[in-house]
Parts: sequence; structure tokens; C-alpha cells
Amino acid sequence: MPLNSPMSDLISKPVDQKGELFVIATPIGNKDDITLRALRILAEVDLIAAEDTRHTGKLLSYHKIKGHYISYHEHNESEQTLNLIKKLKAGASIALVSNAGTPSVSDPGYRLVKEALANEIRVTPVPGVSAAISALSVAGLPTDSFIFIGFPPPKKNKRLKQLKELADQPRTIIFYESPRRILTLLQEVLLTMGDRYCVLSREMTKLHEEFIRGFISEIIRQLDQRASIKGECTLLVKGCAENETVSMETIRSELIQLLKLKEKRLSEISREVAQKYNLSSKSVYTEALKIKNDYSL
Repeated sequence: MPLNSPMSDLISKPVDQKGELFVIATPIGNKDDITLRALRILAEVDLIAAEDTRHTGKLLSYHKIKGHYISYHEHNESEQTLNLIKKLKAGASIALVSNAGTPSVSDPGYRLVKEALANEIRVTPVPGVSAAISALSVAGLPTDSFIFIGFPPPKKNKRLKQLKELADQPRTIIFYESPRRILTLLQEVLLTMGDRYCVLSREMTKLHEEFIRGFISEIIRQLDQRASIKGECTLLVKGCAENETVSMETIRSELIQLLKLKEKRLSEISREVAQKYNLSSKSVYTEALKIKNDYSL
């Protein structure tokens, strides 16, 4: 589409007018998960600031787009931000993209957006895929209110401190983590928050997409049996406040169903239900024992 098209986001500007920064979401796996508007703008801009020019080059080549690239990642962010701001002030139109998802959300971009706004340069979002929202939409956990953490701190002490602070969080909690560290994160969440219900998404939108649902201890057991874990992970942890108003009728109903399955010992069932609803293990065990005797389970 030509730049002077009425449908174009890019409008011809006077020579002395500042350019525009487009923050463009790109696929998290499947190359077709990109909007028509994003493709059009990527084809029209003067420059594409990419986290990995080779990665972005492959995506645009797939969509038959040729672009002019500049590398923009966490290791050259300071230097390149100044360079890009100069180009924008000179009237250039620039698209900011990361390797996957929305730039500046757990990816490079925040500094450039902040500096562009400070210099009164127009910043335009071109929305699309986000791993956090994609995972949340199919998790089956509360979506009306959630807290996005992104990648937890790399240092153990800071990470445990953060997890302990989140333990009483009533909202669904969303983490990003690498496959190399996901087991460690799960074990630490179990240690600090108890055996919560979670959803672990892996390789979203790709050929080997997987969603593992269950208590943290169950997910850990599944992953422990694998030779390796591949693909970037998104972990959603159930909040705790929802558990505070649970009725005894709900507890009894869940205990009955678990006892009928005869897959676990009474003590295991009691512990898991108690941790799930933040109740006393002793009181849940007493109720489970009563149910087992009453129903001859």
C-alpha cells in the first residue's frame, strides 16, 4: 500500500517534522500470528529496530517483505536508543520489534519508548500476540484480575523474597521462565505458596504446543520424568484469596470425588486439599476420614 493511501498509518510529513515510532507485536511461534496492519507498516517504515535482525528477517521474508534493519537489544540498548531518537527527530519512521510478542513487555524497548515520549515523538502501538494473555485465555483460571510478573529475578534470594511477597496475592499470577529454570521456579513456588493449582504453557502456537494443568507437585513429577524440557514457558499460578470463601460443601464434594478415584492415600488427598484452600491439614484429614467411613470408600 502506498504511503499516501488514506488507509496508511504513515502520512507524508514536512521535512522538519518528527517521525513516528511504531511498537509492533510479532508472533510468539506461528509465523501467521501477525496482523495485516503490522505487516503493512513493517513494509512501509524507513527502519526496523529488531532484537535479532536475522530472526526478524526470516519472519518478514516468509511474508515477502523486505526491510531495512538495525540491531536493538539489551546489550546495545543505551547506545542505539540515542541513535534511533536522532533518526526519529529527523523525520524517520521506525518500527520496534522483539523476537516474539510485544516489545518492552519483558523484552527490549522500554528505554526507547520513554526517550521518544520525552522528546515529544509520537509512539503508536500495533497490537498483536502476547504470551501472557494467550496463556491466560485458555488457562481456566480467573481472568477478571491478574498480576503479570514476567521473568522472576535470576538471584535465588531475590526470587524467594518476591515469591513470598506474592503468596497472599488474590489474583492469578503470571510468570515467564526459560525451560532451563522452570523446574527450579516450580519448586520454589511450591515451597513459598504451597501446592497451588497451576497451568504451565510451553511452545505456545508451535507444533509441540503443550498445556500442563494440575497442582504444582503433579507438574513437577511430570517434568522430572522427562529427559529435557524445551521451549519458553509461561506459568500461571492460582491466587489465594479465592480459596478463603470456599464452603465446607465444596470441600466435602472434592474429597468425595478424590476418594472415589482411589489413586492416592487419604493423607495425600487431605494434604493437597488443605494446601489448595489454605486450610488446616488436620481438619481436612478429619473430614476426609469421616467421609471415607460414612461412604465406605
